[in-house]
Amino acid sequence: MTDTASQPATGKPAPAAGKATAGGRAGALRLPTLGQIGTLLRQADIGLAVGVVTIIMVLILPLPPFLLDLLLAVSIVFSVLILMTSLFIGTPLEFSAFPTVLLIAAMMRLALNLASTRLILAEGHTGTDAAGQVIQAFGNFVMNGNFVIGIIVFAILIIVNFIVITKGSGRIAEVAARFTLDAMPGKQMAIDADLSAGLIDEGEARTRRKTLEDESSFFGAMDGASKFVRGDAIAGLLITFINIIGGIIIGVGQQGMTFGAAANNYTLLTVGDGLVSQIPALIVSTSAGLLVSKAGVSGSASKALATQFTGYPKALGMSSAVMLVLALVPGMPTLPFVALAGVMGYIGWRASRRLAEAADTEKTEKSEATKTAEVAPADAPVSDALKMDILKLELGYGILTLVKEDAAGGDRLTEQIKALRRQLATDLGFVMPSVRILDNMQLEPNIYRVRIKEVDAGGGQVFPSQFMVMDPAGGEIDLPGNRTTEPTFGLPATWIDQGLRDEAEIKGLTIVDPASVISTHLTEILKANVADLLSYANVQELLDGLSKENQKLVEDIVPSAITTSGIQRVLQTLLNERVSIRDLPTILEGIAEVAGSGRNPRAIAEHVRTRLSRQICAANASADGGLPILTLSPQWERDFHEAMAGEGEERHLAMAPSRLRDFITAVQTAYESAAQMGEIPALVTSPGLRTHIRTIIERFRPQTTVMSQNEVHPRTKLKTVGSI
Repeated sequence: MTDTASQPATGKPAPAAGKATAGGRAGALRLPTLGQIGTLLRQADIGLAVGVVTIIMVLILPLPPFLLDLLLAVSIVFSVLILMTSLFIGTPLEFSAFPTVLLIAAMMRLALNLASTRLILAEGHTGTDAAGQVIQAFGNFVMNGNFVIGIIVFAILIIVNFIVITKGSGRIAEVAARFTLDAMPGKQMAIDADLSAGLIDEGEARTRRKTLEDESSFFGAMDGASKFVRGDAIAGLLITFINIIGGIIIGVGQQGMTFGAAANNYTLLTVGDGLVSQIPALIVSTSAGLLVSKAGVSGSASKALATQFTGYPKALGMSSAVMLVLALVPGMPTLPFVALAGVMGYIGWRASRRLAEAADTEKTEKSEATKTAEVAPADAPVSDALKMDILKLELGYGILTLVKEDAAGGDRLTEQIKALRRQLATDLGFVMPSVRILDNMQLEPNIYRVRIKEVDAGGGQVFPSQFMVMDPAGGEIDLPGNRTTEPTFGLPATWIDQGLRDEAEIKGLTIVDPASVISTHLTEILKANVADLLSYANVQELLDGLSKENQKLVEDIVPSAITTSGIQRVLQTLLNERVSIRDLPTILEGIAEVAGSGRNPRAIAEHVRTRLSRQICAANASADGGLPILTLSPQWERDFHEAMAGEGEERHLAMAPSRLRDFITAVQTAYESAAQMGEIPALVTSPGLRTHIRTIIERFRPQTTVMSQNEVHPRTKLKTVGSI
């Protein structure tokens, strides 16, 4: 009865007491295996964290001599690894973690300094091996039994590290950081200009911007990280002084040693400790100097030096001649200088041969190219290869049916493009070049591509038998179809089958046929690149087409006051901001008022804009006839005026990048608020700042109108919707 009652309620036999205890302990205190520990440490973040915690623990806990020897060896190897990496990298950004590595290396040396100081002061009376064999070996080898020699060598190392290398590399890092930050706005504008001109694509522009940001961050961090090396050198000097004085006091006052014995033991240990710390510090400082001085050199240091030194054989030959002259000086050792002269002469001879072979190869290649050109068939002149289409629309084979008739049976794509050219001529004031439409078998079936002067300007994807639908409120479309992005304005859209058109109309969605998608996208591309499409021939044609009354004005100013090319630049400047040049007589009158005074086209265009104030205000007016505007706050006006540098027409904006970012954020916030109110306002600034502010805004909101106060027509009804 007793045994039966002792069983658990489940009916299963209870485990033995001993097994239950052992199993419970194993479950509660299960220790990781060595393999699990190794796997954990192989993770980069865990390994780094363990290393930093270990350095901190060395600052607190005493180390035995054998463990101190191991860590000192690790410090030396670590510094050599840093030096070798600095020598072999191609560009400084390949070692972007160097500031962090510099901090870790400095902390490691200081921690080992503290650990060795603890051993020296506590065990220095026992002998010169009290702080381990590494420190003893360095002390004996360098000092050679004379601690005065050791102190002098240590002092020289401190001077070389602190005064020469650290100070120089710190100065280079400081100057590089300053110039990198100052040049950042100009470099960003250059990238944007290349992107706008089609010289690079969006991916290349993104890569260049990332590289620019990385360079700025790296040199800024190096400017601060150089202070680690400076502080490490000062700390090493102070620690050495404290160790010697403290060691002698402890040895004589507490351990009963004679002054000579205490001075010998503690000085040897302290100088040995200082050398073990300063040699890695010197190596790391040299690495920092190599890294920051490599800013303008690509490739490893050895290749760069070899290429540049051997690029001038005459310099090597002159160096060899100088060595020979020095060998003939009475009293000079002849053999070293003759040997050096021979080596330099041989290197110069090899370099001269290499350059001559390279020149012969280049000449041969040019000769072969000339022969190839001569044997080219006469019916294929080179001039044919120079011809290009100004505007080209390339279609994939899957959408070629749009050229004849779109899927809904409406107007052909070609008819829509003709109407587009007529509309742009009315809006902008000159006739666009004709658009050449052709198929491109290299494109995917439903892809189209717009090319301006043989450079891609945009493209997208359409489906001939479907419709693109968009929600005017920006909501999600719940109809089945292919989710996409509208190519013109980047809005979310969906391609649906023709059978869903009625349902889309009932839901109030915007429905666009494939041909209209292409023509709308083409319209925005042409408006964005209209200045590039206005050629010299177009300008001459516009001038020739003026009435007889206005021809006299053209004769008065061309070419005495301004050339036709100058007029072209003025018109392009206006078109860049989508100002119509249809009222050409008024534009020419404005040019005549200021031309001839040496002013550049941009300044002339600013004056012309004031003559076109009625037109500009009307073009940006809202449906009720009023002109919605955003004003610039007095604070921003003052900040921009204070950031202007230079005089006259050479004035330019030199505002800090952080302040420019604040301005961009403020502009975006103000226009988002205006959009919620249903307004598309123009930004009004003072006349002297308009062009500079427009240059900033056009990079992130190219469609935004920026007007000066002089361009607001007196009879225009203003409607202020906010302030920046």
